Amino acid sequence: METKYLFVTGGVVSSLGKGIISSSLACLLKARGYRVTIQKFDPYINIDPGTLNPYEHGECYVTVDGHEADLDLGHYERFTDIRTTRANNITTGRIYQSVIDKERRGDYLGKTVQIVPHITDEIKRAVKALGNTGNFDFIITEIGGVVGDIESLPFLEAVRQLRWELGDNSLCIHLTYVPYIAAAKELKTKPTQHSVKRLQELGIQPDILVLRTERHISPEMRRKIALFCNVAPDAVVQSIDVDTIYRVPVKMHEQHLDEIVLHKTHTPIEGEPHMQPWLDFLHKMDNATDTVTIGIVGKYVELQDAYKSINEALLQAAIYADHKLKLKFIHSEKVNGGNVADMLGDLDGVVIAPGFGQRGIEGKFVALKYCREHDIPTFGICLGMQCMVIEFARDVLGLAEANSTEMNPTTPDNVIDLMEEQKSISNMGGTMRLGAYDCVLRDKSLAADAYGSQTISERHRHRFEFNNDYRDRFEQAGMACVGENPATRLVEVVEIPSLRWFVGTQYHPEYSSTVLHPHPLFRSFIKAAIDYRDERKKSEKQ
Repeated sequence: METKYLFVTGGVVSSLGKGIISSSLACLLKARGYRVTIQKFDPYINIDPGTLNPYEHGECYVTVDGHEADLDLGHYERFTDIRTTRANNITTGRIYQSVIDKERRGDYLGKTVQIVPHITDEIKRAVKALGNTGNFDFIITEIGGVVGDIESLPFLEAVRQLRWELGDNSLCIHLTYVPYIAAAKELKTKPTQHSVKRLQELGIQPDILVLRTERHISPEMRRKIALFCNVAPDAVVQSIDVDTIYRVPVKMHEQHLDEIVLHKTHTPIEGEPHMQPWLDFLHKMDNATDTVTIGIVGKYVELQDAYKSINEALLQAAIYADHKLKLKFIHSEKVNGGNVADMLGDLDGVVIAPGFGQRGIEGKFVALKYCREHDIPTFGICLGMQCMVIEFARDVLGLAEANSTEMNPTTPDNVIDLMEEQKSISNMGGTMRLGAYDCVLRDKSLAADAYGSQTISERHRHRFEFNNDYRDRFEQAGMACVGENPATRLVEVVEIPSLRWFVGTQYHPEYSSTVLHPHPLFRSFIKAAIDYRDERKKSEKQ
């Protein structure tokens, strides 16, 4: 079949959940046997979110090919088990950079370079690039921002042109908000009407409306919205708030969103999507009774999306262990020797979060010392793993000034140091060790047992590395370097075998965890946390 292009736009307010709707639709189409992928167009001028502070944009997600991407790509992968690449996330910055590079090379033969047609043509080329591979039946393109934003106008103009060029092989799904006014005790449709009107003024007629709402929208109100927005009544669906994002695909199927899309793109509708594994996951979630409590120690814990992939990987692992997850966020700047027992003492497991920079680092060392000495299951990720190494060097090896050269360039014991090839780099964007790299795990190590394999591949996002000059000293003192890159011998995984579960990974395993395939290392960690909790309960009764 010819590739179908589905464009998802948003109106009224931001953060309505275009990424979740796009992911849910992709999940349903994939469950019907179609080949699907999703791409996100972000209207900011940054080349990618790699240099953005988490306070600005939440988590920076990394694709297997080393692209620093919007966190929505994490949702795409978790919902679909599809591995995304740099082709799945395009920013205004990348579009303009590409056009300017072509202009400098003379590709435009001296013509005046303009938004239309040159910028819009570049956007259209990016949209069609995935379709030209012939690998996909459906390509879902999410346009970031809200209709009416000046930043989104070139993308929407490109969508208008594509709709005209692609005809029945494309459609537009517009997500809007229907607010409930408590004083009037009414849902209000005017914001949706104005949002669609704005889209129509740009030359785009939505084919499907998805109405985000906290309250049920009556059939009469949906018919009213359809009438005023020139949309078929059966193509107006509601997306009512639910307790978990993982219930959205099921709710969208109940609203027939996947069937509407297939009908409008003239694609045969056969049977029902194969959603049983997804429903099994929800069944486990709904029927879990016991709770496992995990603390995340980091400096961005007040931000909902800063550690999004870690939160979701922990949740998925807990559900597959038939447990509810209780997350306790602990600000590393507030942890000290006087309060660490109060902050960590009631936890079943602790994650030392990734990050950059000096702020909050000493609190991570205090937390790690407490966890190590009290044998609490502990998982260090990226900078968290590096902090494990530094704390161990200081307290066990007796190297009181051990540090990373990121924190102290003149440290006498640089147990974490800059990679040799990074020392001459001053450009911050896209210059780290990024993307998937191979790792070989030591036989019978805790990590190898968790994976069920000694050869793995995981995604990275960092500049600094374990300094192999200290490797023998760490091994002799009890911290084992159980995972290394086979090409460079760079240390990827450390663990303390004498403890119940004390593992650090230089890579980010959370990026690879999905709803249907939770990450084995997170599953192992959660199991250890549950066992530790049960041991404590048993000893308290005795």
